[in-house]
Amino acid sequence: MWGGWLFCLAWVGDFGRAQSIFAPLRLHEASRPDPSRLLGLHAYRTCCITQKIDHFGFAENRTFKQRYLLADQHWKKGVGSILFYTGNEGDISWFANNTGFMWNVAEELGAILVFAEHRYYGESLPFGNKSYTDAKHLNYLTSEQALADFAILIQHLKNTIPGAQNTPVIAIGGSYGGMLAAWFRMKYPHIVIGALAASAPIWQFDSLVPCGSFYKIVTEDFRKGGLGCSETIRNSWAAIKRIAGTEKGLQWLSHTFHLCSPLKTTTDVINFKELLREAWIYLAMVDYPYEAAFLQPLPAWPVKVICKYLKNPKLPDRLLLQNIFQAVNIYYNYTGKASCLNLTQTATKSLGLRGWSYQACTEMVMPMCSDGINDMFEPQKWDLHSYSEDCFKTWGVRPRPYWIPTIYGGKNISAHSNIIFSNGGLDPWSGGGVTKNITDTLVTIMIPEGAHHLDLRANNPSDPISVLQARLLEVHYMKLWLQKQKRVKKCPK
Repeated sequence: MWGGWLFCLAWVGDFGRAQSIFAPLRLHEASRPDPSRLLGLHAYRTCCITQKIDHFGFAENRTFKQRYLLADQHWKKGVGSILFYTGNEGDISWFANNTGFMWNVAEELGAILVFAEHRYYGESLPFGNKSYTDAKHLNYLTSEQALADFAILIQHLKNTIPGAQNTPVIAIGGSYGGMLAAWFRMKYPHIVIGALAASAPIWQFDSLVPCGSFYKIVTEDFRKGGLGCSETIRNSWAAIKRIAGTEKGLQWLSHTFHLCSPLKTTTDVINFKELLREAWIYLAMVDYPYEAAFLQPLPAWPVKVICKYLKNPKLPDRLLLQNIFQAVNIYYNYTGKASCLNLTQTATKSLGLRGWSYQACTEMVMPMCSDGINDMFEPQKWDLHSYSEDCFKTWGVRPRPYWIPTIYGGKNISAHSNIIFSNGGLDPWSGGGVTKNITDTLVTIMIPEGAHHLDLRANNPSDPISVLQARLLEVHYMKLWLQKQKRVKKCPK
């Protein structure tokens, strides 16, 4: 089943060297069962630190409370480490409970675990309930400000926890948090000795990668999910268009898909198709090998499950769309508790979708496009002008598409060191990620059967061997960084 992919991880150096590095590794902490997860023992303290609203100017002197979670049960004072989760766009407790990898390896690395909440998300609101009032209040929602928060927090921890002053710190994050982890190591190498950037699309900007790569990977996941699956989805868009052309057709769609609000206008139909599009995207992202509820409660290998309903792309429109409903209902109503499908709620409420919308309209501009030929989606070109107009209407701001590559280096990052870029072969975000080694210390780990940052999730008996191997290698690199840091400290001045 695994074939040649079983050990298809991107090793440092040549293959012979890779074998010698990997030989002494065993399925230890990074891949053992996670008893604390099963028993609900992920205990942490909730703390706050006062942060400046603006780290880079001198006219704004106001402050806010940043929340962070801390667990020090396994800390080995003097010889241990700090594993620092670079919080992303959502409630930090949600990320802490979905990052089992850190809890699994805390004892082995003698680590304090710190989960830092990103400003403007969760409870870390710079202006309280006015934080999202307008662009003026949102002006300080940037990756640069967030990284500065993290740096200040680490300094605070080292100054206030007895014995932690010289404790080395490793940054860990997934998705946007993985991007932040990588950028944290790049911008603050004196603060963190290394970073694990899981499913981090740091190159999904400007023209660094083709704009169609994301949707091609989604489509490939569904193509592999079952014969006729991606073709059925591709054909569904035209079927919807034909049926939605009449009032009776709109009524039929509303009834067939159990919509909470019936379709009445062209805008409603656009939103309906967006509901479907996001379902296919999210299913590809969280195509985990076991039941999980990261974005929505889902079965194991959900793409294969829904593809069982999408075997015949040549069915008449109404029969085809009835099958589409059966498939999409797995995503939106796997538990069977929903009485109707809500067009406004496509993922967990723990995600800060409003904040991310603003960030996507300022510096996090990730060009995407589809052509309906090499992917299963409706054709849609990348149109920066239209994108900018939408952003201005929504937030009163214009995007700066070249800023992220300018400030973080784009593909010119070989001067940096000690960053692991892990990517899953099933994850559509891998198209904008680093998938080949850049140097001996900027390394990649590919997980063929992995979806979105599967390696950061808690160990599970259903995990494919490739993710177990990936976690082992990640811990191996971390140990190398820690050992090197100890040798540097022992050197006489």
